[in-house]
Amino acid sequence: MSRHRHRKPASRRNARASSPHSGKLRLIGGCFKRRLLSVPDSPGLRPTPDRVRETLFNWLAFELAGRRVLDLYAGTGALGFEALSRGAAEAVFVEAQPAVARALQANIDTLGVTARLVSATTESFLAAPAEAPFALVFLDPPFRQGHVAPTCRALEEGGWLSEDAWIYAEHEAELAPEVPPTWRLYREVRAGDAHGRLYRRTPPPAGGAC
Repeated sequence: MSRHRHRKPASRRNARASSPHSGKLRLIGGCFKRRLLSVPDSPGLRPTPDRVRETLFNWLAFELAGRRVLDLYAGTGALGFEALSRGAAEAVFVEAQPAVARALQANIDTLGVTARLVSATTESFLAAPAEAPFALVFLDPPFRQGHVAPTCRALEEGGWLSEDAWIYAEHEAELAPEVPPTWRLYREVRAGDAHGRLYRRTPPPAGGAC
């Protein structure tokens, strides 16, 4: 994941300067460990840093096998591909920028994974009728554009989540996002200007108050 269309400090933004593999996404675990995938030269495009991915997937180590994954604002697809590498059954990537979407599709084809690309905005995708619910969702929208709260609300209200779904949201560090009351914060991580929060959906018992 991910694309951020606003400039951030060099420690977060300049993925090329910090990586020994310019224009590459390196998967860090699972059956595709150390596999390098090409990413396009597009302003604001960079994968979630290795350290953050390592932390996140350590938290999710026993929650990936057979899961259906949704990667919103997908960008490089770093989180979705990492989940597939570590045992997720299938993934849907949602990305609006045509050149970035083409690169995502090329990497899906290269890896031969069970995945589908939706070339659309996250807003339009979530406004459509929900498919079968997802057990794991990643969202890393452009910073400081107010996307996090409405995206979380659309996921919850649109029927996109399984009863015990995991949701990872990455956003600007100063934001305290509004999330549905049925989401419980499990863990959080900070890296530079970004803050990642992992939530677990815990709906109330049948017949209980919302």
